[in-house]
Amino acid sequence: MEDYEDPEVEARWFAGQRGEVLAYLHREGVQHGVVEEIPAWSASPYVSVWRIGSASTQGAVSWWAICGDCPCDYVSAAGIRNPREAVKAIASLWQEKAACMGRGETHPTFVIGTGENDEELAPLLASRAELLLEWVEDAEAWG
Repeated sequence: MEDYEDPEVEARWFAGQRGEVLAYLHREGVQHGVVEEIPAWSASPYVSVWRIGSASTQGAVSWWAICGDCPCDYVSAAGIRNPREAVKAIASLWQEKAACMGRGETHPTFVIGTGENDEELAPLLASRAELLLEWVEDAEAWG
């Protein structure tokens, strides 16, 4: 197992995560500016949270993205000031989505996946959301 305390190992992991975020944003058609070389927050090698710069206003953050041992996803930065708030927003949406998936319903505002495996994926998404929300509540994870 790799030692993610080693700066070189962590830097390689960050580069891979950043590449995944960039590819995801491209597939989703998200117009954006700079995505920094290192995440705004991470728990290597499990999850990384990225500031996504504005396409039109240099220095402004338009989006927050999450990547790692979870689905890649993003949320608007409107009203979200930091990575902890971004994780809370994303995890809360995932809880809602997992509940809808488990009931065989579509979420009113967003899609994850194709819908073909919703029933089996719902508990996985719910467990990722729960873990992220536990991290949100753990002050030591952010300090």
